[in-house]
Amino acid sequence: METDLTPYDGRPAAASTGGTPATPFPVVENLDLARNGTMTELVIETEGVSCRFGSVQAVDSLDLRVPKGAVVGFLGPNGAGKTTTIRMLLGLIRPQGGSIRLGGHDIRSARSKALTGVGSLVETPAHYPNLTGAENLDITCHMAGLDRRERDRVLDLVGLSAAARRKVKGYSLGMRQRLGLARALLGEPRLLILDEPTNGLDPSGIHEMRTLIKEAPDRFGATALVSSHLLGEVEQTANHVALMHRGKLLFQDSIDALLAAHPGGLRIETSVPVDAAERLRGQYPDLALDKTGLHLPGQFSDEEAARLNRSLVEAGFAVSELRRIKPSLESIFLERTGGTGDFT
Repeated sequence: METDLTPYDGRPAAASTGGTPATPFPVVENLDLARNGTMTELVIETEGVSCRFGSVQAVDSLDLRVPKGAVVGFLGPNGAGKTTTIRMLLGLIRPQGGSIRLGGHDIRSARSKALTGVGSLVETPAHYPNLTGAENLDITCHMAGLDRRERDRVLDLVGLSAAARRKVKGYSLGMRQRLGLARALLGEPRLLILDEPTNGLDPSGIHEMRTLIKEAPDRFGATALVSSHLLGEVEQTANHVALMHRGKLLFQDSIDALLAAHPGGLRIETSVPVDAAERLRGQYPDLALDKTGLHLPGQFSDEEAARLNRSLVEAGFAVSELRRIKPSLESIFLERTGGTGDFT
């Protein structure tokens, strides 16, 4: 019998149910992520999910696949549809079309099972300002049937043990963000869904958050979906990416696969770049030239790079620099979207 999805009631967004054993993940063939005919266990699987607000198509036919044990950077500029997707994954809003499965359970017909063992942090977390950090977590622990030692464990994980007895209304934005993450970590969830988790954090807090997320699979046995518009930050955290733009999914796979599709090239700086370009253009027709040097796109082995350098030097060019160019997630995204998107 289908369970109706009720509107979000304003309670804290964490969906973790604490000590309830998680059901085994289904083994599903993932056409985007499977390699060499292998089967991939999917923690999140959506098919044709869509959501519209008036005339705005926020999410358009989304087929998202998140494999077990991955840290997935869910990327896109502001307004790409990331937060809307996350709210649909957590059952906070209803999609107009498509299906969502978490751990193999359909969120529409088996909401409780789907959300068991899911911890979340959505936008700015809601707390009770006149209660202490510890008291806020006590409420969630009581609802989930967790021991208070679990509260102390997560406070230590996010670096809030010293501030646990202070009222939340005196917390900074970064401290409130940490408390929201602590709530999401209660009960050692099998799946973490985090929306812009570094909001309001100082550089030290960002580094600690990055480390915590990166280590989630090995340290907690958790898969993580991390939404962000800070592409450089995610590049240091995730091992998979899902790129969204204007409600559509442009790419999903490992970061290695994404970078392999955009191999970068070589940067060569020389005393006479125009003449060097003329010499190389026949062999490298796609080279680009600027005031100080050349960019040769493609993959180059160490031997090829050394041979190219030697040929220029023997031809009388003074090569001051030859280095590999590794594309960034931001440059790849801008290339795939034609340079559009507001990453602010």
